[in-house]
Parts: sequence; structure tokens; C-alpha cells
Amino acid sequence: MSKQKQSNQIHIVLGLGCSGVSAAKLLKAEGKNVLVLENNSNEKLLNISNKLKSEGINVILLDKPLHINNFTPWIESICSITVSPGIDWEHIVLKELRYKDINIQGEVELAWERLNHIPSVGITGTNGKTTVTNMLNHVLKLNNLRTDMGGNVGKALSKIALENIKNNNQELNWLVLELSSYQIEGSPKVAPTIGIWTTFTPDHLERHHDIENYFKIKRSLLEKSSIRIYNSDDKYLSSKRKELPKGIWVGTNQQSFYSQYQKLWIDQKGYIFEDKKQLFHSSILKVPGKHNLQNLLLTIAAAREIGLDHLSIASSINSFRSIPHRLEYLGKINNLSVYNDSKATNFDSSLTGLKSIPHPIILLAGGMQKKGDYLPWIKQIKQSTNGIVLFGLSANSLKEILLMSTYRGEIIVKKNLEEAITASIDMAKKTNSKSILLSPACASFDQYQNYEERGDHFKSLVKKFRSIK
Repeated sequence: MSKQKQSNQIHIVLGLGCSGVSAAKLLKAEGKNVLVLENNSNEKLLNISNKLKSEGINVILLDKPLHINNFTPWIESICSITVSPGIDWEHIVLKELRYKDINIQGEVELAWERLNHIPSVGITGTNGKTTVTNMLNHVLKLNNLRTDMGGNVGKALSKIALENIKNNNQELNWLVLELSSYQIEGSPKVAPTIGIWTTFTPDHLERHHDIENYFKIKRSLLEKSSIRIYNSDDKYLSSKRKELPKGIWVGTNQQSFYSQYQKLWIDQKGYIFEDKKQLFHSSILKVPGKHNLQNLLLTIAAAREIGLDHLSIASSINSFRSIPHRLEYLGKINNLSVYNDSKATNFDSSLTGLKSIPHPIILLAGGMQKKGDYLPWIKQIKQSTNGIVLFGLSANSLKEILLMSTYRGEIIVKKNLEEAITASIDMAKKTNSKSILLSPACASFDQYQNYEERGDHFKSLVKKFRSIK
């Protein structure tokens, strides 16, 4: 290829979020001619755009939906297109570009091509993956392994790749990666050393259309992993055991039908066993909820495969605490324990939170409702709560399904989280409840950029009430 032709080639990045910005900077650092296209336009995006332009990266804020005509001026010069995970992999424009034989890849795959020489753990699942990712990274770091954590949590993988270049490829021992279904479907080349599948329940069906397609995407990551670790407590995964690639199964119930297949399990006294060898007591984990014992077993299984001894693992787990926005204890308001579970963006995750903290609870829920089976969530609400305060876009529709279920507790609808927490404190006092729980069961995008922003707002409100009360 001639130098002239090479210099004319354009590497397009779609999306100006963390993933898109990191991908653009990585390509620029490699001497590529980079153009970022973003279909929205606001003050925040304009500031990001101006900063990238000052670094020699071209940015166009389209302020309208993506269309094939957006690519027409460069169609003969496009070398590659890198797609942020927020853009549907089956978007009609991407299909048209593939038809023109243009190389399209997800941001994770772009970075993976620069990092695939480093051993990695890829963690996926509907719920639990963020906790396992953080817990495993914590254990490895405390055992003097050089790790970095990224993907769907922590850093964008392209940022890790860029830092690796700047550090003259000073070798990491392990990459610990949380990988969402959006990232997996756009990155078919990603093949971790160890793959972990935490749980599986219906989610993201607005994008993946049906549960079979969602399952197929998740499964593809495990198929490409050299070592596979599964949660046998998950009913759906256990029902598919014979169809899944062979791997290590872990579970909290020794009486489980699949106990003969379980590598790690917990006895009735709470001791963790590896096959028939007793390791240590599960009480070393200071984070509430049975689901976190599942997360612990998945973490131990990966750490053992990496080569750590059980005493080193136990010592590290003892200092692990809840991750932000996942059953995060915020202290007390008038003797009421308050928990931030903003990361619970679907019914199943919120159900887990309801099971895990002291009852009776006043629940704060709402936002952008996803598709999914809400009946188990409502059943748990009936068992765990004295009342519910709903807020956000789906508040009224959630109220309707609760009323149809003959829920006996009080239901209040408020416009926003600030009004909701005030109402929840009053309700908790009247009903002698023990806990207030923000566990929305909905996405946050109606009122916030993401669940972190929602959780941070909740924490600031709680702090204000604690200082007043």
C-alpha cells in the first residue's frame, strides 16, 4: 500500500461516550487518521468534541439519527469502523456498511487485538458480573499480581490498551474484564483464558429481541474461553448444562441435583469445599446476600485456576467490601438502615436486593422499565416490604401491575428521586420498617445518564437527610 493511500484512509469511531473516546485516542496514538461521529449534540458532548479536536481527532456531532448518507463523503477511504456498545450491532446503517465490505468491529475487539497476548478473565451474566469482576480483581491485586479491570466496568478496554502503549507494554499479569452482551456481540474475536457466567435471566430484550438470541450471545463468550466457570445455582444455566461447553460448576447448595458436577460448594454449616477439601468458612465475606456467596464461589474458582492457594484467597476476601451502587450500605436515618442498589436495573436484580437486607423494607423503584417477567419481583415485594415509593417514567405502569397483584402495602408515586426519598422516610416511620432500599428494577436513562449518576444522587440526598435528622 502506498504512503499516499495510507494517509488518506480514515478510521471512523461511532459514539462519543467513554468507549468511543478511548477508541479514538487509541487509534490516534497509533498514527491513524480518526473521525468520530456522534448522533447527539449537547453542551457536554460539545466540550468532549472540542477537547478531542485539540488533540487532532476530527469529530462531527450529527444531532440526528445515524444514516448511511453520513458516510458518503468518506466511503472510498474508510479503513475501519469502531462501534461503541450503545449502538445496536444490527443497526440498519451497520448492515448497509457491511454489505459494502467495510471492516466493522466493537470497541472491545479493537482493544482486544492489542491486548490478546495478556491472560484474561471474561465475566458475563445478567446479574452479578460487576461484583465478581471487582472481587476477583481485588483478590489478584492483593496477591501481588499486576492486573487491570475494564470492559463494562472500570476502564474502557481501549483505555487499558492505550495505557499499555504509553507504559512501553510493561506486562500485566491478568486482565479482568466485565463483558456485557452488547460488547460480546460486537467482538466475536474476544477469547478469554477464563470465562465466567454468573447468572441468566431475560434482559435487554428491547435490543436482542428474544431470550434465545440473548442466551446465544452470552454463550458465545464461554465457547471461546479456554476454561469455563458456571453458577449451578442459576436455574436456567443448570437446565442447559448438557448443551453448554464443559466447564467448572460451583454452587451454594450441596444438595443440588448438580452437586456431583460442582467443583466448589458450601455445606450446611457455611464451610466452603473444593471437591472434598474444606477451604474456609463463607463468613469471611462481609457483603450481604446469598447471591454474593455465589459470586464468592465463582471468584474462588477463577483464583484457584490462576494458581492462588486457598489461604491467600481467604485473606484477600476478608477485606472486600460492597461495590458502589450494589446493596451499598449508606448508614442510618432515624434508626432506618439505608441501602443504595441503583445498579439493580431489572426485576431479577431488584428481587435479589429485596431478599438480602433486613425486613420490612420501604422500596424505592422506577425509571425506564425493561421487558421481563415481573411476577417473581412482585411476589418478593409482598414478602419483604411495607410500602413502595415509585418515581420516574414507569412509575404509573408499575403502580398498575402492583395494584393488579393485590399488593396490600401503601404505594406512592412521585416525580423524582428527591421527592421519593422524603416520602419513603415518612412511610418507614409510620410502618415501623427497618430499611429503605433504592432498588429501581428499571434503567435510569429517563432522568440520569446512567445508574451511577442515579446512585450518586441518592447518596447525596441520604447524606443531606442524615445531617438534618
